[in-house]
Amino acid sequence: MAIDFKPEYMQLSLLTAALQELTPRDKRKKDPDLAVEEWIAFAPQVGVKRLQLSSALPAELADIPPEAMLDPVADHLNVLKPLDKNRVKRIESALKAHGVTFSDIGYFDNMLIGDEKLRKIKHDWMVKLMDAAAALGVKAVCGFVGRDVELDMDQNLEAFEKLFVPLLRAAKERGLEYRVEQCPMPGWNTTDAWHNNIAYTPGMWIRLHKIAEKHKCGDAFRIHYDPSHAILMGQNTRDLFQFLKDEGYNFLIGGFHVKGQVITPKGVAEWGYGGQTCDRGDRKGGKPNPDVRKQSAAWLKQVVLCTHELPGTARHDPLAYLQNRTVDWLDHQLAARECLKFKNGVSNVDLVVEHEYPDARIQDPKKLAPVLKGSIAFTRAIDEAAANMIALQKVIESQGIKVQGVGREAYRS
Repeated sequence: MAIDFKPEYMQLSLLTAALQELTPRDKRKKDPDLAVEEWIAFAPQVGVKRLQLSSALPAELADIPPEAMLDPVADHLNVLKPLDKNRVKRIESALKAHGVTFSDIGYFDNMLIGDEKLRKIKHDWMVKLMDAAAALGVKAVCGFVGRDVELDMDQNLEAFEKLFVPLLRAAKERGLEYRVEQCPMPGWNTTDAWHNNIAYTPGMWIRLHKIAEKHKCGDAFRIHYDPSHAILMGQNTRDLFQFLKDEGYNFLIGGFHVKGQVITPKGVAEWGYGGQTCDRGDRKGGKPNPDVRKQSAAWLKQVVLCTHELPGTARHDPLAYLQNRTVDWLDHQLAARECLKFKNGVSNVDLVVEHEYPDARIQDPKKLAPVLKGSIAFTRAIDEAAANMIALQKVIESQGIKVQGVGREAYRS
């Protein structure tokens, strides 16, 4: 039976960490919700009506000083004080005035850190953000699992069951998904450990989900997939999605960070995919460098071999796509539709543009706005192209017409 042409487009969103200083820190310290209001007003100016609202521990609670971080902290949603009815009303008024909604609330921290006192601070902050999400009618929070670096991976699975499952229960009780980003976070500490977020790859996602299922909160555990991290680890999206499908776990991905990665071949030639292992400067005398500013050099485990891409800013490079050295954006969107299952359909999936391209980390809104506008337009066009291809091919198949060609196949470069 012939069908109509009905493409399904994903919902475009933008992580507010793209511009930390839209509202200067001194102003938002006096009036925390001003940062939220000004981001809501800024969103339509760059062509997006949906935001992933970024939060982070404020200076009063943070255990890592800003100078030791790879990126500045984006603490746009501050919950030092609870998000009471007046704060909710103010934020909802701004959302309504500008026709903007929130896709989710993001807080990216190490939730398995070994220090019990620090871990409690981080968990309490996340639970407060869950309360804020519920109050604002937002359906998900997003963040990392993390790792206790003093433990091996098997022990960290046990730590996940003991320490992280309560967060999943808290999310489920509030009707939320906890979407986990899969960055391995190699530079999170100065040790030789490279995988400092245990939820870094499908093999671990499946194991973590099984643990969550055992405690009846598996439906709260989902992955917020970012293709840049797959490139960092030598993977490609189609293989990864096909593996999830083959294993019966293609329901696990609940949203996307749209961020690319461009591999530096000379860096790979010099160090391999483990990155720089010595002479970084982050350690001194067998211990973390007492100058915390130099501890950020631990990120040479990653940045010596690649650079993040803001979607659309890297050149079209078919050979690099096939070598898994940069993101094949069109195939990313095709593979998502061909391999994955989305509980509420493709049209309700969040496609969140994340900006971490170092050379373009501009803090001047007037200069950054056209950059973000262009990247968002590119992302929208790529998603629409993939949706249109899939829908068109379904139309011709319904009329008994053969779809031409082979297409990119999983497990082949």
